[in-house]
Amino acid sequence: MKKVLIITYYWPPSGGAGVQRWVKFAKYLAKMQVDTFVLTVDPEYATYPQIDKSLEKDIPDGVKVFHTKSFELYSLYKKVSSNKEIPYGGFSNTSKLDIKEKILRFIRGNFFLPDPRRGWNRFAYKEACNIIEEYKIDTVITTSPPHSTQLIGLKLKNKMRIKWIADFRDPWTDIYYYKKLYPTAIATFINKKLEKKVFLKADEIVTVSENIKSLFSSKLSNINDKIKIIPNGFDYDDFNNNPSEKRQDDFFYISYVGTISNEYKIDGFIDAITQLSPELKSKIKIRFIGKITNDFIELMSANGMGEMLEVVGYVPHAVAIQYMFSSDLLLLVIPKIENNKGILTGKLFEYMACKVPVLLLGPPDGDAAKIINETKSGFACDYNDSKQISKKIAYFFKLGQNPSVRVNTPEIEKYSRETLAKEVLKLI
Repeated sequence: MKKVLIITYYWPPSGGAGVQRWVKFAKYLAKMQVDTFVLTVDPEYATYPQIDKSLEKDIPDGVKVFHTKSFELYSLYKKVSSNKEIPYGGFSNTSKLDIKEKILRFIRGNFFLPDPRRGWNRFAYKEACNIIEEYKIDTVITTSPPHSTQLIGLKLKNKMRIKWIADFRDPWTDIYYYKKLYPTAIATFINKKLEKKVFLKADEIVTVSENIKSLFSSKLSNINDKIKIIPNGFDYDDFNNNPSEKRQDDFFYISYVGTISNEYKIDGFIDAITQLSPELKSKIKIRFIGKITNDFIELMSANGMGEMLEVVGYVPHAVAIQYMFSSDLLLLVIPKIENNKGILTGKLFEYMACKVPVLLLGPPDGDAAKIINETKSGFACDYNDSKQISKKIAYFFKLGQNPSVRVNTPEIEKYSRETLAKEVLKLI
C-alpha cells in the first residue's frame, strides 16, 4: 500500500472550505487503498475561526489522525483585539478597524512570518518525523493557508527521504488581504524568499486554478511543469440525502452561502434588483448564510431591500447544503481584487452539486466563469452589468419554482471529490 501523511492545521472540529478539501481527499484516498495518516493541531490548543463538528463524520476509521500541542499567538490576539474574534475571510469578521486593530495587524504582518500559526510548527515537525520513521511514510502533503504549514514540509524535505507535495488553496504573498497586514519591505522580502524556497524544494506543487498556476509560474522560470491543478469540488455523499423538492411558499429565494466582506462588490446586483418590477420584487427573498458585514446590510436596506433580506449567519456545513437545495437561484460573488481571475471558491462546486442555477458576479473571463459555462450551471455577469444581472434574475424567476428546473449536465461529474482524489492518487 502507498502511505501518505497529510499535514494540515485545519481539521475537524474546525469548519470552513479549507477543512473540507483534505477531509474529503483523505476519505477517498483511504477508499482507494492508500494508507492515510493526518497530522493536525490538538483542538484544545487550536484557535479556529469556525467550528463544524459535523465534518467529523467524513473521517473514515482507517485514517490515522495525530494531534500535537501548539503555541497559539491568536489566543493573545483575542484578548487584546477590539473584535474579540479570530480574523478570517480577509478580515470579514472585523467590525472595528481602530488604532488598536491596525497596530495588531502591523505586528501580525511584520513580526510573525509568515503567519501567527507558525507556533504550531516545532510541535508538528517533531511529531511528523516520528510518524514518518515509525510508519515508513514515503509521501508527505502539506496544505495551506496557513502558509507556515509549508515550512514544516520544507524542513522535512531537507532532512528525510520523502516525496513532498505542497498544496496551495490560496496564493501566499499575493493573497488579496496581504496589504491589510501593513507589511514593510523587509517583511515582504522575507515572505517572498520563504515562498520561493517552498516552490523550488517541493517535488510537486498543487493549486486550485489555472490563473493561480500562472501566477506561481511567473515567480520562477523552472517550476511550471511541477505545478498541477486540482480544484475544489463536491462530495455526492453530502447531497444524496437532501430533499429534491423546493419549499411550498411563494417566494423566489436568491441565496448566498459563505463569507462576504467589503471586497465582494454587489452594487451591480443591488442596482439590478431595483430595476425589477414591483410585483417581482415583492416575491423575492435574498438570503445570506454565513458571515456578512453590517455595511452590506445597511447598503441593501438603504436601497429599499430590507424587507427582502434574510440573514441566517454561520451554520454547519450540512445545514448550509439544505439552504442551497431550498433556493431558486444561488449567488456567487468573486472578490473584486488583484489576481481574482484565479479564485475558485469551494462553494461554486457545491452549488453545482445542488443543481440549482448559479448567478456569478465576477470577471467574465475568470476560472469560475469558465467552469460555469463549461458545466452549463448558470450565468456569469460582470460586477457592474446591472442590466444583464436583472435580466438573468427575471429569466430564472420565469422558470418558476419547479423542482424539475435543475442544472444536470455530465460535465459536473469531473468535479466530484472522488474523481479529484484520483488525481491526488496519481501524484502520490
